[in-house]
Amino acid sequence: MVIKEYESFDETEVLSLYMDVGWSAYEKQKEALRLGFQNSLLVLAAYEEESLVGIIRVVGDGYTIIFVQDLLVRPKFQRQGIGSALLREIMNRYGHVRQIELVTDNTRKTAAFYQSMGFWELSEMNCRGFMRVKPA
Repeated sequence: MVIKEYESFDETEVLSLYMDVGWSAYEKQKEALRLGFQNSLLVLAAYEEESLVGIIRVVGDGYTIIFVQDLLVRPKFQRQGIGSALLREIMNRYGHVRQIELVTDNTRKTAAFYQSMGFWELSEMNCRGFMRVKPA
């Protein structure tokens, strides 16, 4: 597996990855996804040979805060350390940043993964998170 910066947006391979993990909302918002990638602080991709198997996308200012917007690994490649390697690379590159935040599914599996990587639930830090989602 090779991790490298994802510099040239390829709609077909990115949408294939998003659909493979069940994130189908972007199928109807292809332009928004392209612009999101284009305006991200950093996007890293994991490749197995020539095939895209995982991606992590970060937004923010790069100095006081970053937000892990997307961390996806194709199901048949999950539990092989790819997500951990992608997240570790972000934490290494942005180790100087005070806050690294993310939002994820509310499952034991995802909570255990992020806690194993040193993340805390906001409530454990006497904080509360809020989100507003644009109505469909």
